[in-house]
Amino acid sequence: MMKRKLFFAATLLLGILGGQAKVVLPDIVGNNMVLQQNTKVKLWGKAKAHATLSVKTSWNSETYTTKVETDGKWIISIPTPKASFTPQTIKLSDGEVMELTNILIGEVWFCSGQSNMEMPLNGFTNCPILGANETIAMASKYKAGIRVATIAKKAALTPQESCEGKWMESTPENAQWFSATAFHFATTLFQTLNIPVGIINCSWGGSTVEGWLPKEILNNYSDIDIKQASGNEGPEYMKPMIMYNGMLKPLQNYTIKGFLWYQGESNLGKHNTYAQRLATMVNLWREEWGLGTLPFYFAEIAPYEYGDNILGALLREAQFKAQELIPSSGMISTNDLVEPFEARNIHPRNKTTVGKRLCYLALTRTYGVKGIVDQGPIYQSMEIKDGKAIIRFSNAPEGFSRMNGIEGFEVAGANKVFYPAVAEVDWNKHIIVSSDQVPQPVAVRYAFKNFQPGNLHNHREQPVFPFRTDNW
Repeated sequence: MMKRKLFFAATLLLGILGGQAKVVLPDIVGNNMVLQQNTKVKLWGKAKAHATLSVKTSWNSETYTTKVETDGKWIISIPTPKASFTPQTIKLSDGEVMELTNILIGEVWFCSGQSNMEMPLNGFTNCPILGANETIAMASKYKAGIRVATIAKKAALTPQESCEGKWMESTPENAQWFSATAFHFATTLFQTLNIPVGIINCSWGGSTVEGWLPKEILNNYSDIDIKQASGNEGPEYMKPMIMYNGMLKPLQNYTIKGFLWYQGESNLGKHNTYAQRLATMVNLWREEWGLGTLPFYFAEIAPYEYGDNILGALLREAQFKAQELIPSSGMISTNDLVEPFEARNIHPRNKTTVGKRLCYLALTRTYGVKGIVDQGPIYQSMEIKDGKAIIRFSNAPEGFSRMNGIEGFEVAGANKVFYPAVAEVDWNKHIIVSSDQVPQPVAVRYAFKNFQPGNLHNHREQPVFPFRTDNW
C-alpha cells in the first residue's frame, strides 16, 4: 500500500511539474494555421508562471519574449511578413520548446451566423449542396493555400477562455465538413489574389443575433429575458448570449481581416429591431477585436415560404437598411438563388454563388480590385406617368439582364391591393411597371414576399434587391 501511495505521489508530482513547464495553446493557435499578413498578430496561451516565454519565427529568425503572468497566462504580438505559400514554423519556449509547423501567411476571415453559414459542403439531411461532390473531390487543389478552422458549438453563461476548433488543410476528407459558403468565398479570394486564405467558421444553426451578444447589452432589450439562457425552456440554439460567451469570446485575440455573416431567419418577426441590433453586434465585435473598423459583409436571407405573411420580406428589408447603420459593410442578395422546389427548404443548395458574391464585396471594397461589380441594382425612385410606374435604379449602368419576361413585380392603387404586374425595360434603363387591374398605380413592389425568387439582374448577373415603394 505504501509503495502504491509513493508511486501515485511521484506520478502526480511529475504531472504537475510537466504541466507547469509545457506551453499550452488554444486550439486556434496551432499547426496548419493561417496568420494575417503584413501586420502584428497575437499569440496567447498558458505556461509556467513568471517564466520568460520566447517566440521564434522562421520567416525572419527573430526571437520575441514576454513574461508569463502569475496565473500562467501570456499574450504576445509578433510581426508578420507579406503573404506566401512557403510553410513557416514558430517555436515557443518557457524552458521546454514547442514547435508549430505548416503555418501560412495570408488573409484570415471570420465567418459566423446560423445554419446557412454553418452548412458544410456535405450538406444536411435532405438538404444537399450544389456541386458538392465535385467541390470536395477537387479540394486538394487548394491544399497549399486554404485552411479552415471550424469552431465546435459550445454554450456558456459566462465568457470562456477556450473553445475547440483546429486548423485543417483543404483535402477531400476535411473539406466535406467545411462551411460551403465560406469555402467558396475562400476559393474565389485565393484564385483572384493568389495568396493563402484562412477561414474561421464560428456558426451555430438557428442562432439569433442576441445569441452573439453579451449580457451587458442584452439587459437593455426589454424583449430578451437573460434567464432563458440558463433555463430548460425552448431550443438551445435560440438562447441569448451563449454563443458569444462560449464560441466568440475565446477567439477575439486572433488577428483577422474581416467578418462574413449569414443569419436572420431566427430573428423573423423582429424586423423592427434587427437592423439596430446587428449594427450593435458589429460595433461590439470591432471594439473587442481592437483592429479598427473591420469590414463586415453579409448575406440576405433567401426566399422561403414562412406562411401567410410577409415577415421574410420585412426581415430582408431590415437587413438592407442595416448597411446604412454599419460603416464598411455590404449585403449581397440571394433572391435569385432559390429554385421553386426549395420553397420549404430553409437551406437552399446554391452556396457557390453566395460565397462568390460575398467575395466580390471583399475584393472591391477591402482589396481594391477594379473591374468587378459587387452588388445588384438598388431602387432609387418612382415616377407615375400615363398609368404606369417608371422605376429608376442605381448599380445598373449598362441596363438589365432582360427586357421582358420579368417576374416578381406587383403594383397597387390607392386601395392598397397588390396585383401581379408586367415589367419591361426601356432604353433609358428604367423598369416600366403596369397592370390592367390598376389604372392609377400608387405603389410598386419587387420580390417583396416570403417566397418570390426574382429573375432580374444587371449586366454582371447581380440581382435586383427586393424592394417596396410603400410603407404599408
